Amino acid sequence: MNSNIDSLNMLKETIIKLLAYCRQNNWSGYDPYDALNSRVFAALPFLQNRICRLVFTQVMKRSPVNLRPLFLVPKEQNPKGLALFASALLKLSNLGLVDGDAALPLLNRLIDLRSPEKPYYCWGYNFDWQTRTYLVPKYEPNIICTTFAGNALLDAYEKYGDNNYLQMVLSAGQFILKGLNITEHSDGICFSYTPLDRGQVHNANLLGAAFLARLYSITNEKQFFDYGLSGVRFSVSRQDDDGSWPYGEGHEQRWIDNFHTGYNLVALKKFSQYTGNGDFANNIHRGFQFFRQHFFTDDSLAKYYHDRIYPIDIHSIAQSIITMVELNELGKSNIDLSVSLFRWAIRHMQSKEGYFYYQKGKFIENRMSYMRWSQAWMLYALAILGSVPAQLG
Repeated sequence: MNSNIDSLNMLKETIIKLLAYCRQNNWSGYDPYDALNSRVFAALPFLQNRICRLVFTQVMKRSPVNLRPLFLVPKEQNPKGLALFASALLKLSNLGLVDGDAALPLLNRLIDLRSPEKPYYCWGYNFDWQTRTYLVPKYEPNIICTTFAGNALLDAYEKYGDNNYLQMVLSAGQFILKGLNITEHSDGICFSYTPLDRGQVHNANLLGAAFLARLYSITNEKQFFDYGLSGVRFSVSRQDDDGSWPYGEGHEQRWIDNFHTGYNLVALKKFSQYTGNGDFANNIHRGFQFFRQHFFTDDSLAKYYHDRIYPIDIHSIAQSIITMVELNELGKSNIDLSVSLFRWAIRHMQSKEGYFYYQKGKFIENRMSYMRWSQAWMLYALAILGSVPAQLG
């Protein structure tokens, strides 16, 4: 019992410390993929090609030394990060750790940062990013940012009852149905990541389907259910026999990692909850068993990939906590594992200033503070962990 009480007190102290850091920095910071915001890189026309953009992004992402000030990369607010922060604050307000209106400024800023000149409410990243085949411009909307922003606005709608939030989210739902490319198969559909591609990425597809299911649970509009169900059917039909999913269906997308697997499982669970459809319980169970068996060491350390430990990544730790709590009924030790992950993170990956480090390699530690990737995800994970105080204390 004393250990549980200590964990709960430690959790509250960590949340308060992390909150203070994020507020002090106005929720702004660097991102692993923000290299192309560099004013130096933008001023060099001979570097403006696919290969140079890919190489420059990877060098900036992987360097344990922060090169961004040298290359004039500004600290900025990220729409997905703001959505995670807002959802976390709404949960923390229910726990009495922040004021009831603490999320409102972030929600207003999130609305301001919607993708400009689009017919629907939708969101994208605050930087250009280069894929292997095409360049995605800054604020070009994508399904990931839009679903996280939409869910934050739905959280606000459920707390405050403001119908304006619901209208924005319904518009975001139409973006997913009409603003993205949809690949049709005999066993279902797959939503594209952006309006610029036809990629088939499972976490993006399932997150979109779960978001549509949440809209269906509020509006009872059948199109949201039908499209969401078809998206789920596509991705579960491509789940491997061992319960795992590759990141995507492209030949270069066959890796299996921690947090994208966690996204899939939580999205499937949410879809089932919102729709009352129990057809995918076996898929969730098999996926969770793979997740539990392959993404943790015997010492309960979260692994990035299913077949190797390093890098130890704070995003993987955060999503592991979330997945264990959201699928708590599937494992008796889920909350205990979440607490162990939390305790390990504050011992090994939290700075004196309150923020969490990016990654630990086998020999090198990257202590960069990434606002979206690290701080937003950890605050959201800790808010979710704090929602189960009966098991913690």
